[in-house]
Amino acid sequence: MGRKQLWMVIAALIMVNCLTVAFFLSKASEASGTMSNEEAVATVGKEAISRQDWLNELESRYGKDVLKEMIDQMVVEEIAAKYHIKVSDQEVEREFRMLQATANSFSQKNYKNEKQWKEKIRQSLLLEEILTRDVVVSNKELKGYYDKNKTLFDVPAAYHLSHIIVKTKGEAEKASKELANGSSFAALAMERSIEEFSANEGGDIGYISEEDERYPEQYIETAKKLKAGAYSKPFKVEQGYALLKLEAKISGKKYSYDDVKEQIRRQIALEQIKTPVSASTFWDEAKVDWFYGSNKK
Repeated sequence: MGRKQLWMVIAALIMVNCLTVAFFLSKASEASGTMSNEEAVATVGKEAISRQDWLNELESRYGKDVLKEMIDQMVVEEIAAKYHIKVSDQEVEREFRMLQATANSFSQKNYKNEKQWKEKIRQSLLLEEILTRDVVVSNKELKGYYDKNKTLFDVPAAYHLSHIIVKTKGEAEKASKELANGSSFAALAMERSIEEFSANEGGDIGYISEEDERYPEQYIETAKKLKAGAYSKPFKVEQGYALLKLEAKISGKKYSYDDVKEQIRRQIALEQIKTPVSASTFWDEAKVDWFYGSNKK
């Protein structure tokens, strides 16, 4: 699996995990501070759902996965400390930039969790370092891999865009006038855009790059001419007419061999040892004992 494809998978997993943990913990915390276990969190006619029933259901659905994730995080930190393993801020930042530019996971809403995303990346890199700590890869092999796969380590320029899609040119021009008069782009997208998925997010479609085939080439061409916070004039698209807003931009960057040498070593080493990239590998070493059974994963 290529590095970019790998991070697309990781991005999806991070999003699911973050949402699950946030939902489970925030709701449980909120409930525990405001009501007793037998008080109702909802009523349907004469029937009630108690706080305890609700928390039991949350635990049965998500409890094991959330607890396992928390254990995995602690295991990675403990084993990394044991073997004096660290990853640099530069490595984390490089992977974060690649994730932003290629995974289309950074809409306006979840981009606010940048610190959480970077911590997930740091944990993932730490785990790779732990798994491959004893594997030696020659400089010749490392350099050969880099020379053959240079483009894998390029971060493409990417544009964080929002759009409004309407059926007719007249509707597009009307929306453009309203924007010029101070109307909110997000509000207009929610109200007018016929592209329902993005409309629900205020028109936000996340980051796209020239490699992205989901949107017309004109999106990138238009985005290149915009300043952050500015929006375009209406232009024709397959569904009707579009207006684009540039939320933010990531400049493209090419990384040298020295920048990515350690990343290549980990990647080659992981292919050699053929060990699943999982913290569960170290549960015995970390002496994990948990609610769902001693060392049972």
